[in-house]
Amino acid sequence: MHPEDILMYGNKTFISTIEAFPAAEVYRSGACGYWSVKDLVAHLSSYELILVDVLNNLLKPGPTPQLDTFLGDHMGFNDAQVNARKNMTMEEVLDEYKAAHEKVRSAASRISSEVWHQTGVLPWYGEAYDLEDYAVYQFYGHKREHCGQIAVFSDQFK
Repeated sequence: MHPEDILMYGNKTFISTIEAFPAAEVYRSGACGYWSVKDLVAHLSSYELILVDVLNNLLKPGPTPQLDTFLGDHMGFNDAQVNARKNMTMEEVLDEYKAAHEKVRSAASRISSEVWHQTGVLPWYGEAYDLEDYAVYQFYGHKREHCGQIAVFSDQFK
């Protein structure tokens, strides 16, 4: 696989799904449980920021505040991150997501193939997995899952 392509296609699918969704309905609850489409964008933005931390830390070890928050309270992380963005507009959370994704792309392009395929490089994720597995499951797959939910939710507005 090609990790940069995985990240690119996950992003492309996500952005096209958001652009196809009726703008007037982005704040309506129900896209995923009680979350709106805007909440899902906030949720995925928070995950994109985790990946920024992970990739930057692999390039040059340093602080990983978003990753640390996630690892410190995995169960409460999602709602806390969405709630932290509750006063932001759809445009603001989408801009945050896009800015984070650009940072991901920049960092991903500097990660060597050896690091992408080094089993256990993220011990907190699992010794049997490599960075590419993490990108596929936690980012590509995660985005595709939520895109499917958004697409189904949009059917009621046609």
